[in-house]
Amino acid sequence: MGRQPRGKLVVMSRRPSTASLVATARPFDAQAYLDSAGLSKTVVVYSRNENVFAQGDACEHVMYIRSGGVKLSVLSKAGREAVIAMLGPGDFFGEGCLAGQPVRIGSATAITPSVVLQVTKRKMLQLLHGQHGMSDRFIAHMLARNIRIEEDLIDQLFNSSEKRLARTLLLLARYGTQARPFRAVPQISQATLAEMIGSTRSRVNFFLNKFKKLGFIEYDGVVPMKVNSSLLSVVLHD
Repeated sequence: MGRQPRGKLVVMSRRPSTASLVATARPFDAQAYLDSAGLSKTVVVYSRNENVFAQGDACEHVMYIRSGGVKLSVLSKAGREAVIAMLGPGDFFGEGCLAGQPVRIGSATAITPSVVLQVTKRKMLQLLHGQHGMSDRFIAHMLARNIRIEEDLIDQLFNSSEKRLARTLLLLARYGTQARPFRAVPQISQATLAEMIGSTRSRVNFFLNKFKKLGFIEYDGVVPMKVNSSLLSVVLHD
């Protein structure tokens, strides 16, 4: 028997709703495919800072974020945590099980109250083989994730900590991923931001105050904050 999912369970019917079936006629929506496929699946509600899964847990489900946000991180043998990615609504994670990964190589933590849909490995494989639209969407997701990892590595190697912070804030605000990007950054500490960009909390605090003075962000000393598109100028400036 697999480990029981963490968080608060929400009971779902296997029968797709009329609304979800109608949604498939609109521009592609992964949520609509997951709902309309009639899969046996589980929705779990997580509170802020609650673990979705921990490093070393059995790798048995693919997850899809309905709402909220999730932090992916890895813990070294020395106990040092590295933040790998920050994910938001519409993102998949935990897909390593589809490639035969037996245990989680990192942890996933809700950074804000979140609703996550869990699909077993077997059911997800059935869906990908039977629904070409869903398969295309999932492949596009994985390719985009790989591109993002490459960009993160280049950013870490060649850009200043100021540029890395600006890029991270834009990504957290979902800039460029929506017709109207979210302006609000999920509630996240300066220490976590420092971990994400490979810097110190004092440097993060310095740059946040600088961005505020320049009108790039709306910030009162605590996160969440609001990010303005003008922050992009920091990333583009040579």
